[in-house]
Amino acid sequence: MAQLRRKVSEALSMAEVPYETIEHDESDDKSASVLKPVEETSAETQADGTGSINNEDDVTQESECRTHCAPETVEVGNLNLLSSKFESLDYDTCENHLLLDEERSKGYKFIMKKSFARWIIFLLIGIFTALIACFIDIMIEVLSDLKYNCLQFYVDSCVWNYCLVTPYLLWMVLNIVPVVIGSLLVTYLEPVAAGSGIPQVKCYLNGVKIPRVVRIKTLLVKVFGVISSVVGGLAVGKEGPMIHSGAVVAAGISQGKSTTLKVDLRILDYFREDHEKRDFVSGGAAAGVAAAFGAPVGGVLFSLEEGTSFWNQGLTWRIFFASMVSTFTLNSVLSTYHGRPGDLSYCGLLNFGKFETIVYTFSEFFIFILMGMTGGLLGALFNHINYKLTVFRLRYIQARWLKVFEAAMVAALTCTVGFTMIYVMDDCKPLGQDPTKFPVQMFCGDGQYNVLGAIWFQTPEASVRSLFHDPPGSHKVLSVAVFFVGYFLLSCWTYGLSVSSGLFIPSLLTGAAWGRLVGMGLEILLPGWKVDPGKYALVGAAAQLGGVVRMTISLTVILIEATGSISFGLPLMITLIMAKWVGDFFNEGIYDIHIQLAGVPLLPWEPPPLSNNIYASGIMSHPVVTFNAVENVGRIIDVLRSETHNGFPIVDQQCEDADSMKTCGTYRGIILRSQLIVLLQNKIFNESVEIWNPKQVSIKMFWKAYPRYQSIKDVSVTQEERLFTIDLRPFMNPASYTLLHSASLPRVFRLFRGLGLRHLVIVNDSNEVIGIVTRKDVARFRVWKHRGRMGMIELMISEKL
Repeated sequence: MAQLRRKVSEALSMAEVPYETIEHDESDDKSASVLKPVEETSAETQADGTGSINNEDDVTQESECRTHCAPETVEVGNLNLLSSKFESLDYDTCENHLLLDEERSKGYKFIMKKSFARWIIFLLIGIFTALIACFIDIMIEVLSDLKYNCLQFYVDSCVWNYCLVTPYLLWMVLNIVPVVIGSLLVTYLEPVAAGSGIPQVKCYLNGVKIPRVVRIKTLLVKVFGVISSVVGGLAVGKEGPMIHSGAVVAAGISQGKSTTLKVDLRILDYFREDHEKRDFVSGGAAAGVAAAFGAPVGGVLFSLEEGTSFWNQGLTWRIFFASMVSTFTLNSVLSTYHGRPGDLSYCGLLNFGKFETIVYTFSEFFIFILMGMTGGLLGALFNHINYKLTVFRLRYIQARWLKVFEAAMVAALTCTVGFTMIYVMDDCKPLGQDPTKFPVQMFCGDGQYNVLGAIWFQTPEASVRSLFHDPPGSHKVLSVAVFFVGYFLLSCWTYGLSVSSGLFIPSLLTGAAWGRLVGMGLEILLPGWKVDPGKYALVGAAAQLGGVVRMTISLTVILIEATGSISFGLPLMITLIMAKWVGDFFNEGIYDIHIQLAGVPLLPWEPPPLSNNIYASGIMSHPVVTFNAVENVGRIIDVLRSETHNGFPIVDQQCEDADSMKTCGTYRGIILRSQLIVLLQNKIFNESVEIWNPKQVSIKMFWKAYPRYQSIKDVSVTQEERLFTIDLRPFMNPASYTLLHSASLPRVFRLFRGLGLRHLVIVNDSNEVIGIVTRKDVARFRVWKHRGRMGMIELMISEKL
């Protein structure tokens, strides 16, 4: 004991700052205690979600409270907390004897079979994701046509009969009813289906297990929920939820079973592990992007940029194949549905229309830069407002009926804003140039229709297309400005409701509105200069969306593929980069804000800078609960019932004093809680180790139990069986990653981020176990950036989130 403490003291003495021990709640994937630097990395500390900075007098109090205060004292909406309820995925393959025996017995024929099966699964992922997208698109088109055809009839007939209150009330009912249906589905059946699902998929690909995120029930609620939201007239789109839908399709097809439906096809059981499942989910997310935007390359880049922590060449090629299949399938089905089979003119759900070659000059680059900066400012404002609204919801709108009521209230307000604009604004245009199937005359003269009515009486995707392609002079400046302000505020309020909804289209429509205003302003200021307002509407849409979500590479390629204009790639890239830089100056992207509000231990791409003076011995959990290679059944059950840990090192000697930092013997391997539960459920134990027969066990036993492992409370053994023994050596991972206690935090971080680890055992110079590090231990160290300043804070782990 004295020897170990001396070794730890020597390791800590290498640090440049003093350390003190603090206690953390002991939970799954979480430290029991850590060593924390007394001083902050920076003199200024990020205090709340707005990115505001405390003054120097408040720094000490904030740091002390974050270190010592109980989690329940922290106010709801704090971005500097991690939730203890989230577990990690096991991307690292457990190379135990069972797996090696399985591969050796089947040989290269089995390897080729798995490789061929992967291609077939990615093919099916692309096809089924596209079919779901087609179903969503066709249902929205049919129901929207019925809705707006009815509204057009009542508006045109009542405008002269002084009964405009009738179409207004009818519009409100046609908005509220679908939205309430969708909100009921989400609130009462599957809350994880709310929103676009992109933050959840991003966390899953990063290595965090989000409960119920890839279940078939979630998919059904997502599909019918997004149809209800769009038909209900909310400021939402159907493109974002397609990414989540593709992820669920991939997770279901790749496993060959559905635990929700209790159906097991008894095929593809060799893919029932987190490593394989995450790869397929990456392909499903990419296929969702390809179906939504007709952008297969953008789909691949989205999976790479926004989530997946592990990538290789083979995976890239298969994901690209799934994206191409998704785009082709959707194109074929929608073209056939619209009476043009073989035409293949419907590349994605979001159809920007055909862009001619977009011409630009060097002098316009300055305008594009300014528009990118404007998009960053508006995106930061959007994120700030939405953050405040989300915090308000977390504090005061917790009852499920209140969530449904809020969704209905926003639906009513949306139609009220739209009807008021149509009623008040005098913006008429001759028929024949109308961009909608349902032109509303309102108070316009004969042969004319109301421009704002054309924008509101159609889906948001069609409105975006009209702002891109309407000729110069089609809109009045005041009409577009009023629409921009109203729709911007509506979209801020709408995102975060308990409905299935996407954020891409509202951002694109808002950006297209103020981008067209820029083009119209240039027409007025430079009358001799030929200006294309649609070009600036496209740049504004890109800037607004980039300022909200802070995507760069993938969004650039998605817009290039959606518009079919490769020559306009450079202006789009410059615009998106400027939008991201300016937006990041003030706050995080919208998805990152919601991830932080949920307390998800997401690992960024790079480790915290200037953290080399923090060592593995300073962030590890200790003492460690360990097992012997041959262990007693009763002790295993008692440990699993008293501890919540998911990984247990196997050593050749147990700790004598559980409350000390005594070494736990030479490290032999690691075994997971799920593996132990499967062994106990199947009674893989004997009276003594001498009569142990490992040949009676197959790895298929673990594949069958994946992914919903039973709780230890469901395991039943007799008093006699508690005296039996289990040989854990065939089931443990003898080649898991370990690290010396003197390794720095950046090295620990890179192992977790690059290899997708769940547990990392810390050993001393004699290969004796002294601690263990999990994802939460690494994710606790977060870098903040605000208005040109940055620093590192240590987050608190809460059980209340």
